[in-house]
Amino acid sequence: MGKYFGTDGFRGEAGVTLTSEHAYKIGRFLGWYYSKGGNHRVRAVIGKDTRRSSYMFEYSIVAGLTASGADAYMLHVTTTPSVSFATANDDFDFGVMISASHNPFSDNGIKLVNRRGEKMDDATIEKIELYLDGKLADLGVTTPDLPFATGEALGEIVDYAAGRNRYIGYLISLSRFSFKPFRVGLDCANGSAWMIAKSVFEALGAKVSLINASPDGFNINRGAGSTHIGALCRHVQENNLDMGFAFDGDADRCIAVDEHGDVINGDHILYILANRMKRNGKLTNNTVVTTIMSNMGLYRALSAAGIDYVQTTVGDRYVWENMVETGNCLGGEQSGHIIMSKYATTGDGILTAIKVTEAMIDSKLPLSKLAEPVKMLPQVLKNVRVGDKAAVRNNGAVQAAVKDASEKLNGTGRVLLRESGTEPLIRVMAEADTEAICEKIVDEIVSVIRQEGLAQD
Repeated sequence: MGKYFGTDGFRGEAGVTLTSEHAYKIGRFLGWYYSKGGNHRVRAVIGKDTRRSSYMFEYSIVAGLTASGADAYMLHVTTTPSVSFATANDDFDFGVMISASHNPFSDNGIKLVNRRGEKMDDATIEKIELYLDGKLADLGVTTPDLPFATGEALGEIVDYAAGRNRYIGYLISLSRFSFKPFRVGLDCANGSAWMIAKSVFEALGAKVSLINASPDGFNINRGAGSTHIGALCRHVQENNLDMGFAFDGDADRCIAVDEHGDVINGDHILYILANRMKRNGKLTNNTVVTTIMSNMGLYRALSAAGIDYVQTTVGDRYVWENMVETGNCLGGEQSGHIIMSKYATTGDGILTAIKVTEAMIDSKLPLSKLAEPVKMLPQVLKNVRVGDKAAVRNNGAVQAAVKDASEKLNGTGRVLLRESGTEPLIRVMAEADTEAICEKIVDEIVSVIRQEGLAQD
């Protein structure tokens, strides 16, 4: 990806690597760029999560947009998928979500979507980066900066909470079942889902038990949500609930917990939804789109059920791109990004939770039974901070260590070396029949990276 933008937008420590000046300039550029040669008033929709810095970035982006003549419609605190929904359905030119997803409160990010609610194309992102670096000549601009809108051309700021409410109504409309029999735990990660998830599930009839739904600007994802699932596991067990769903900071992920308090991750969810869609004749191409991080246990279960699968590189954007190219209608990641193209253009944690609950009603089975065929192989993943990710990838000794480990596994597991899309990290992952084997393989490869002088930790 680029200098500033990774696979999930421009992300960094608020006030350090991502500043209000960056946000203002992004707004300035987008307002100008989408206005060029157009005969209509540019309209952008903006949402944010609950981080303290999200308010600062929201105002900065809106100032930039309106200074360039674009109208800014503010959804306020909302989820990433709601921004995609509003952009695509309410005739906006583009959408902006301010969030660093599952990261701690000190980080933040700027995610951009096109008029179809999909992640913005790389060509436009490259132009934004040129402007951030002051390379106006490369953009065909001969003045010291982009022109400011004046007079009646100035942009308008519009309160658009109604757009968020319309999204809530859309989610409620997607289920043809009543959830009345269920006692459901929801972990909102003190983030974007803190009001929306409860409203949706209660409207569908469920008895909702809520945790981590008191955001204070600093507690988003802190010991909570889909990346800290233990809190929900305990809550489901202690309160004798039927199941639980945990979201991340911007609610585009969902990890579930069954009636025993056991974790049902994204791979389990993909299997559950694929099985249901296959039974109902709705699984296009009889295929599920996964990433290279999905567990072999998922693939074995899919094969046993007569369901095909494809793999993409890591990132929900690559899952979506495959779905667009092939017409496949279901895809996702083990982390809980689940995309159902019939309903959304992005991962949507609350939508995922609704469809998993429907699968339970359809089958008349508890969540544990629906997930049972997926026997997860142990995985060990370790991150190594490095100065040059490409140097690690191209290092002969590292390549030999990975090849040797793969040959020793002989098809009973796998080894994966991949670069983080947003941080200076190399992720080393092994999957095998026992955790001890995984640990040994990962430690050996990490040791080689360090011996080659490539690690910085």
